[in-house]
Parts: sequence; C-alpha cells; structure tokens
Amino acid sequence: MKFKKISLLVSCVLLVSVSCSDYQKLLNSDDTSEKYKQAEVFYNNGEYRKANRLFEQIVPKYRGKPQAQRIIFFFADSYFQTKSYSLAAYQYENFVKSYPKSDRIQEATFKAAKSYYFQSPTYSLDQEETYEAIEKLQVFINLYPSSEYAAEANQMIAELQEKLEKKDFEIAKQYFTIRDYKSAIKANDNFVAGFPGTKFREEALYVKFLALYEIATNSILSKKEARLKELQQQYALILRYYPETLFMEDLNGKMEKVNKELEQFNTTTTLSK
Repeated sequence: MKFKKISLLVSCVLLVSVSCSDYQKLLNSDDTSEKYKQAEVFYNNGEYRKANRLFEQIVPKYRGKPQAQRIIFFFADSYFQTKSYSLAAYQYENFVKSYPKSDRIQEATFKAAKSYYFQSPTYSLDQEETYEAIEKLQVFINLYPSSEYAAEANQMIAELQEKLEKKDFEIAKQYFTIRDYKSAIKANDNFVAGFPGTKFREEALYVKFLALYEIATNSILSKKEARLKELQQQYALILRYYPETLFMEDLNGKMEKVNKELEQFNTTTTLSK
C-alpha cells in the first residue's frame, strides 16, 4: 500500500513537470495560433495566470484582426481574475476605447470601475483612489442605469462613501483623544453637517457631548453655569434622535453630576435674592 502511494505521488509530480515543460515550450514558441488556442483553454479552465501570459504575447500579433476584440477582453479579464486590478482597469478601459460597439461594453466598463473599487485603500490611508473609484462607478451608473450591474455598482459606491465618512469621523474624534476639546466640538459639528445620514452620527453627537462635558466641568465659575446648560441641550438632542442610545449609561451618569451642579447654582441664586 505504501509503495502504491509513493508511485502515485511520483506519477503526479512527473505529470506536473511534463505539463510545466509543455507550457514553457509553448511560451517560447513562435506558433501564435497554438498560443491563442491554449490561452482560451487555460482561461476557460480558470488557469488565469497561464492564460494571461499567453494573451500578453499574442495581443500585438492580432491587433487590427477580427480576433483582437475577444483576445483583449480575455486579457483584461485574466488580470481581473488574478486580482491585478490596476492592470485590469487599464486593459478594460483600453477595450472600451477600442471597441465602443462591442456587446461586452457594459461588462468591460463595469469591471474597469470595479477594479478601481478593489484598489481603494483602508480608511486610515490617503483616499484619492477611493474618490476615483466612486467617480468611475457613478459614470457607469449614469451610462447604464438599467444595467444588470447597476445595483452592485450602487452598493460599492455606498461602501466607499462610508469609508470616507469613517475617515472624517476618526479625524474629528482624534481631537477629543488629544484633549483639544474646542476643536473636537467644531470638527464633530462639521462632520454631522457634512454627512447628515451617516451611520456615525450618533457617536459624533456623543463625542461632542464628551468634549462639552470636559470643558463645562473644568470651567471657571463665571462660565460654568452657561456651559452646563449647553451640555443639557446636547444631552436632550441625543435622546431626541436616539432615545435608546448605546451611550445611555455614560450619558445619564454624567448628567446626574451636571444636574446636581446646576441645582447648586439655582440654590445660590435663590438665596441671594
């Protein structure tokens, strides 16, 4: 049994070696027709890297010929399938410019835009590529609003916009982290105004509350009452929009202290009359 397993393993290794050898010979050959034939075989079998190398070699040979349209599309798609998105976008856009009447024009335009989507970096990095991806996807939707790809394009735009919102929110929140409370209040106000429907709105209002709280509770006596009342207003605003806010426990705990301090101001005012 052990001998059979070893024999089978050796046979598999030899088969792969022969296969690789044949592929290398094909790459080095001058038989353009055979390269085209095998490139499609590899592509249809999902062996996109092998197909890509062959398509790359034969694209110049078929330029201006009837087969060129098919080859260039598969060439672009082989980059897409191997996650080489920058090269895929370039080749898809080349296809769109070269064959504007192709029956694959929608797919190529969409996949070019989707290639930009995949190049969008994490929210903490520069977002130039994200803006470019949104623009490309929006152009596609404008051109083909009834396309089978339109829903997916809209979903990708929503994801990219959320990434931009997260970046801006993290910047606004950072001011609170470094204890620049006045800047935190302004930044969170600007964020809420700039992204009224954002999923981060509740937390932005809460961060503003925290900044107001730090300023109010550490204020000089002459400014403290007015700032505590401003804090009450922010608390009421949060509960108006988010009556079951995730931050309820902390908000209520801080407002107990705020209300006690305001009661003292009221008592002092009453006694002085």
